[in-house]
Amino acid sequence: MAVYSFHNKTAVITGAGTGIGYEIARQLALSGASVLLNDIDAGLAAQAAESIRLQGGNCLTLPGDSSSLDVISQMVKTAVREFGRLDFAVANAGITTFGSFLDYAPEQFRRLVSVNLQGSFFLAQAAARQMASQGAGGRILFMSSVTGHQAHPNLAAYGMTKAALEMLVRSLGVELAPHGITVNAVTPGATLTERTMRLEPDYQATWDRLTPTGATSTPADIAHAALFLLSDNARQVTGQSLVVDGGWSAASPAP
Repeated sequence: MAVYSFHNKTAVITGAGTGIGYEIARQLALSGASVLLNDIDAGLAAQAAESIRLQGGNCLTLPGDSSSLDVISQMVKTAVREFGRLDFAVANAGITTFGSFLDYAPEQFRRLVSVNLQGSFFLAQAAARQMASQGAGGRILFMSSVTGHQAHPNLAAYGMTKAALEMLVRSLGVELAPHGITVNAVTPGATLTERTMRLEPDYQATWDRLTPTGATSTPADIAHAALFLLSDNARQVTGQSLVVDGGWSAASPAP
C-alpha cells in the first residue's frame, strides 16, 4: 500500500460494508483519516467498522439507503459533528442490474438511477456545500465503471448511469474548482469482490484470461487509485476518470 498521510482528514464513504468501498475506507483509516462508513446493511456496516477499528483505524457507521436525501444529510452532519469537518466524500454505493434492453423493466430502471445517480449527485452536493463553507477545499470521488466506456452485454442501463457519472465529474471538476474542491472518478474493470465471486464461480479464471495483464483487479488495486486521487499528490487532477482494468478496455473482449 502506498504511504499517504490523511491525519486530521475526515471522509464519508457510501456502500462501504464490503468490497471496494470497504477497502477504500480501510486504507483511508489506516492512513490516519477519520471515516464515516455507510452501507444499506446495518449489520454489514457495523462489522466493517469494527474490523477497521481492530486494525487501528478511526471509523464510525451511519447505515441507510445512500440514495435517500435524509440519509445523505445525516451522513454529512454526523461527520462534522463527530470529527469536526469533512474533507473527502466517496460516492461508492451503486447497484448493477442485468437485462436485455427490450425487456428491461421501469421499476429496475428507477431503482438503478436512484442509487447510482441520485445518491451520488446529492452526496456530492451536500459534501461540496460543507467543504465550501469550511474554506479549505476538499475531494469528491465517484465510482464509475468501464461499462460506461465500452458496450457490454445486458448492461445498457447500468453503463448509461456510469457514463453519466463521468460527465458529472467533468462538470463538477470545473464548477467546484474555485472552492478548491477536486472531483474525479475511479473507473474499475472486472474486480474480485464478494459479490462478483458469488454471482459467477468462474469469475476470476474468466477475467484473468480476458485481462491483458493476466490478472483480475482486486479491491486493493481500486483503493490504491482512490487514495492517490484523494491525496495532495493529486491536487492538480480534477474532472478526470482513472481507469483501473489491467488494459481490458483497450481491446474489450467480452466474456
